[in-house]
Amino acid sequence: QPSARKSNLGEVGETTKMADRLTQLQDAVNSLADQFCNAIGVLQQCAPPASFSNIQTAINKDQPSNPTEEYAQLFAALIARTAKDVDVLIDSLPSEESTAALQAASLRQLEEENHDAAARLEEVVYRGDLLLEKIQSALADIAQSQLRTRSGGPSQTTPPES
Repeated sequence: QPSARKSNLGEVGETTKMADRLTQLQDAVNSLADQFCNAIGVLQQCAPPASFSNIQTAINKDQPSNPTEEYAQLFAALIARTAKDVDVLIDSLPSEESTAALQAASLRQLEEENHDAAARLEEVVYRGDLLLEKIQSALADIAQSQLRTRSGGPSQTTPPES
């Protein structure tokens, strides 16, 4: 739908946020699929064997406690939490009600924040340059003082007497 897009510039901030959310959503869905596969694999591995001809007796007979129930609870909790994360991510995606005017306002706000951050950065760099000049001046004074002390004062090493 090329007619629905006026300019990519107005959508940059929202597009970036949406792309990040979509990536998170994709990762969460992939994680959910992994959890389903792992749950099925572990449950198959831990399930007690049963024959189809004797299925009713296998279901009814008392079986010793095994970790299958613990695994079922663990994977159920993991799957439920990941499904909740997926729902939260879906809800955080921008709605269709996001108009060009809202996107432009969002872009203007981001530009203002960027301008303010740039001004703060310039101030910090300026103060850093002043501090660097002071440090260099102090180092030069120290070096000069050491040179004067070494050349004008008594020699630190005395020649051996013969």
